[in-house]
Parts: sequence; structure tokens; C-alpha cells
Amino acid sequence: MKILYIDTTTSYLYGALYEENKVIESVTIKLGKDLSVFTLQKIKEMFEKANLELDHIDKIIVVNGPGSFTGIRIGVTIAKVYAYSLKKKITTISSLQAMALSTKKDVEYRIPIIDARRGYVYAAIYDKDNVPILKEQYLSLQALLCAIENLPGEYTVITNDEIEIENKEDYFPNYEIIIHTMKEKEEINPHAVNPIYLKLTEAEEKQGVANND
Repeated sequence: MKILYIDTTTSYLYGALYEENKVIESVTIKLGKDLSVFTLQKIKEMFEKANLELDHIDKIIVVNGPGSFTGIRIGVTIAKVYAYSLKKKITTISSLQAMALSTKKDVEYRIPIIDARRGYVYAAIYDKDNVPILKEQYLSLQALLCAIENLPGEYTVITNDEIEIENKEDYFPNYEIIIHTMKEKEEINPHAVNPIYLKLTEAEEKQGVANND
């Protein structure tokens, strides 16, 4: 089975091509505000290096959030268009689960964190079997720190953001583990693939305030 993996939920493009239980090509690059400009180009280059055509893939795994509102939409839109137009299978994984799967440390708890600004984060706590102890959510960093204090074992925090917290490790996707874990997940209709934001957009927040006035 040939699989395309796409993650644009942060300022990075994480992409991989997977065939016969191994990654044959990947791209990991920080694009920042240029994510919308260069993502398709970088995916095309990845296919060229692997000597594959887009139509050769059997399945797409796309990360559908949480993270950057704009970034999430870029990856999800690309994956949905590919899956629908090429009639390929598609499934999703959350950014936080992908981060937890990629830890390099053998500890009891894995805590992926994405900075949501203004003292808030997107985070979850998983045990070593990838079972969520604290479900994925948008919460204050202080609330997360309180939850961490009550953990009965060693933990690691996976993040690429500048967050004041102990036991941090940088996030670098372990593409083979992520894809191997998710490759048998049930496929869904491309039209049913939606972004997972975990919080309201700024426009929705403003609308809510307006409706309450």
C-alpha cells in the first residue's frame, strides 16, 4: 500500500510517502506564512524524488487539527481534493496524537502541546499505550500544569513552541510509526473530512460577543 501523509497544522509542512511498511521519501520544512504558497510545490517535489505519480497512492492520511486555523485548512483542503478527484481512500489523525506517537522517550506519559497564544495551549496527555488520560482540548497553560502535577509517573512534553515547561523534547514526526499506526484506520468520505479547531475562530468569537450584546 502506498500512502501520502500531510500535516500543515503548524508553521511546518510535514509530509511523507510510505510504501511496503517504510517511508520512502519525506519533507520536513518550516514555511511559516509561506505555507499556502509552497506546500503543493514541496509535495510535488517529494513525489518526484520518490519517482511516483500522485495517482500511484492508495490512501491519504491528513492531520486535521488542532493548530493554526489557516494551516489546518491548507492541508485538509489539499487532501480532500486529492482524495475526491483521484478516488483515493482518506483518513485523519490529530496533530496531538501524531506528536505523542513520535516521542523518543520511554516514559509513562506523553504530553503534546501546541501554543494557542495568550496563555492557552492545545494539549492532551496520553499514556505509553497512546490512550488519552486527558482528552485533546484547548485550555490554559496553568490548567495543564496543574494536571501534570498530579501525574503519578514520569512524563515528556513534545512541542516545537517556546513554552515554559519542564521535560521538553522537540517534535520531529516519526513518520513510520504514525503511518503504521493509522494505515488501517477506517476510511471516510472526503466530504466528511473537517478541520478540528478545538476553539472558536476569532470571527466566531466576535460574533458570539455581538450576539450577547
